[in-house]
Amino acid sequence: MFPIIYSDTFLQHDTGNSHPESPQRLEAITKALKTVSWSHRLQWQQPTNITQRDPLPYIQNIHTIDHIERVKTIAVKGGGFIDGDTIVSPQSYEVALLAVNGWLDGVDTVLSTNHSAFVLSRPPGHHAVQNTGMGFCLFSNAAIAADYALQCSGVQKVAILDWDVHHGNGTQAIVENNPNIAYCSLHQFPAYPGTGKADEKGKYENVLNIPMQPESAFKEYQEAFEKEVIPFLENFKADILIVSAGYDANQADPLASINLQPDHYGIFTQQLLTITPRLLFGLEGGYDLTALGQSVVATIEQLIGQ
Repeated sequence: MFPIIYSDTFLQHDTGNSHPESPQRLEAITKALKTVSWSHRLQWQQPTNITQRDPLPYIQNIHTIDHIERVKTIAVKGGGFIDGDTIVSPQSYEVALLAVNGWLDGVDTVLSTNHSAFVLSRPPGHHAVQNTGMGFCLFSNAAIAADYALQCSGVQKVAILDWDVHHGNGTQAIVENNPNIAYCSLHQFPAYPGTGKADEKGKYENVLNIPMQPESAFKEYQEAFEKEVIPFLENFKADILIVSAGYDANQADPLASINLQPDHYGIFTQQLLTITPRLLFGLEGGYDLTALGQSVVATIEQLIGQ
């Protein structure tokens, strides 16, 4: 059975009617997964309740108290904005805490089974920096999960692959000075948030940025995977590989200009499985609902055969 960590509570992060990072994203994915022929091989798991495991100590390892309190205060006061496109609704603080628990559960699941897992959560996280949220993101889920994994028995090194079409500026800023975490990102450049140049290598040569030209397609991505991504990740020899799985590099996506197709994510997933069976996927971006659902299906279809 393939574990999917998901809760309907994630739908309660209310971004308003016209916001691209909407609850409909998760609804599209869950609908797609429940209609595939192999849906009986999926094991839907609720994330650990925040009353059972308090995620705050793990978040505080990554984010400032001021940032955490600001998100909480905006939520308690009825909601508002962190920046022009990053919304906190009345439920968003507790939903974001539960999302962090989902990613922590994902780490536990992967390490205990030596197989992969997928966290279907929102809000996303890879743009959130230490002292603020931005770019739809509140807390840096992938960085928090990586830091948590390093505290787990038998884990000396963690790698993060970010294939969201936007550079994970928050993740990189948080982990680039840690020699035990590697960060690799393929992203459209130039594009939001303007970071992720190829010469950003990290303090310990532990960062690999691969800026992709607008209109790049599978051929360019496949070449980058074969020549750069896979060798970089193999050489680092991580004990667990976390994938910031954004699906906005699809040709259909309204927020970017890369020309991938949903089935290409299945091919990338196959290649990652040649490095390690210990893969934790966590949802980031992806805003065309049909392509998003198809892309997650293509990813998990490769993982259920492990």
